[in-house]
Amino acid sequence: MAKWQASKITEEDRLTDHKADCGVTVPTEPLSINSVNEEKARIWKKIAVFYALTMLFSGVFDAFVLHAGKLDSGNLLYVTGAMWSPALAAFATKKIFRESVRELPWKWGRAKYAWLGYLIPIVYTLPVYLLVWLTGLGGFTRADFIVQTAEQFGWSRFPLNLTLALFVLLTATLGLIPKLARALGEEIGWRGFLVPELSKVVSFPAIGLISGLMWATYHYPVLIFADYNAGTPIWYGLGCFTVMVVADSFILAWLALRSGSLWPAAIFHASHNLFIQSICTPLTRDTGPTKYIIDEFGIGLVITITIGAIMVSRQRRQLPANGR
Repeated sequence: MAKWQASKITEEDRLTDHKADCGVTVPTEPLSINSVNEEKARIWKKIAVFYALTMLFSGVFDAFVLHAGKLDSGNLLYVTGAMWSPALAAFATKKIFRESVRELPWKWGRAKYAWLGYLIPIVYTLPVYLLVWLTGLGGFTRADFIVQTAEQFGWSRFPLNLTLALFVLLTATLGLIPKLARALGEEIGWRGFLVPELSKVVSFPAIGLISGLMWATYHYPVLIFADYNAGTPIWYGLGCFTVMVVADSFILAWLALRSGSLWPAAIFHASHNLFIQSICTPLTRDTGPTKYIIDEFGIGLVITITIGAIMVSRQRRQLPANGR
């Protein structure tokens, strides 16, 4: 019996060697279920550490904002610190788990995704504000804002229309730079680290939902206890903001995974803040129901951005296999 077993083993070894010599792939032992589960557990642990650090770091800057009572206090340095907290958390998490920050999707990618990042927020913002301006749900231009802008830019002697045109032109272009400098800090964390990690363990709908809820909750302290709102009741503003952010997260996740880069998401985030916070809302006069429709705390953007989220969800087959 022993001789027969030895002979059998020898024949199997010879057959394997023969297959290898002939260029035939010899199957290896598949990865064990335990190994897969351990890797998934490690990923979830990284995500938990990242989010805990994000909330810890941003909480420090939020405390300064809450103490001052205004989001723009500290010459926006508090906001800048809070917005760079996700990036710091991502770097720290990489260090803790002995991974390199070079693994983050730093490459620029194809230019069309950068342009999509800039243009998509315009596409979902303008219909809301145009509807408000044309229907009387809100007025177009505030005299006090135009006068203040003219004085600030040294355009006091310019015609009103010229002042308005120059303001929009300069803000929509050069204004993107400071917005991008802050948005980049968030997007390194949310779409540079979190979304790629989630894509390894859950499907695309779950990526959008989980990252969106985490992102929305991160804003809650200044939204509830400071002045980061449009004057609507807390329950209304919080609800609209949460749905809007989750819907935006689907678009941002698609953009990041499709491009393989965090830069389109950073540009998208900067463009969103720019056109809503710095152009359209300041140019809108409140006529009563206005605040319930416009800005990040109104129902208008909830509708348009949700439509965008549905559209990109239908395109998820274009994503890498582990992001669908």
